[in-house]
Amino acid sequence: MKIKDSTALVTGANRGIGKAYVEALIKRGAKKVYAAMRDVEAFKTSSPDCVEKYKDVLELIPLDITHEGQVASAVKGDVELLINNAGIANFTGLIAGETLSSARQEMEVNYFGTLSMIRAFAPVLKENGGGAIANVLSVASLANFPVLGSYSASKAALYSLTQGVRAELAHQGTHVLGVYPGPIDTDMAKDFPMEKSSPEETANGTLQAIEEGQEDIFIDIFAIQFQKDFQNSPIGIAKQFAEMLPESVS
Repeated sequence: MKIKDSTALVTGANRGIGKAYVEALIKRGAKKVYAAMRDVEAFKTSSPDCVEKYKDVLELIPLDITHEGQVASAVKGDVELLINNAGIANFTGLIAGETLSSARQEMEVNYFGTLSMIRAFAPVLKENGGGAIANVLSVASLANFPVLGSYSASKAALYSLTQGVRAELAHQGTHVLGVYPGPIDTDMAKDFPMEKSSPEETANGTLQAIEEGQEDIFIDIFAIQFQKDFQNSPIGIAKQFAEMLPESVS
């Protein structure tokens, strides 16, 4: 599909990659962008220039993707592109911690929340000719980062979900894209002592991939190298990341 003159909805649009998606869509000529986020008023306060600059194209929507009522209310009949960007990382291992609350939260947001959005918008996309869905995953979908153990597991579930809905929605002409970034210069990765790519690089690369009809994309330098190493030796890349295991979760 073409981005120009399309209508898109982006979840987790208040900052980082989500905000970059919103701006990239508008710059590429989208006629309408719904920016969905949990706290609309906070965004208006933190980004007044963005709200004013794009007021003719941008519509802010309050949305917690784990809240079924809010998901239902967020459904807009003109959406042709759904970008599932909203996610959470609690930086916990799989064994550490007294309860499973952190892991459950990551699964509720990263897997079930995204699934809820897809289920809600699939009929809309069908009605509008098929459209496209972009799921923002992570290289951690394919190999577990112990410092992000439960996050990695939730993203692995999202990886499988992406494959599944791609098959299920093919009959209605909906293109499903999986996005697998490495470390990106956002609040989530601020404490990682690694070279990071920009949110804009991921956003622009994603939109280009949608227009080209790609299915799985690895955009930044880290992700591209990861893909090569993973294809060569999945167990080797898993062992490499296992060496990153911090004392706090060992």
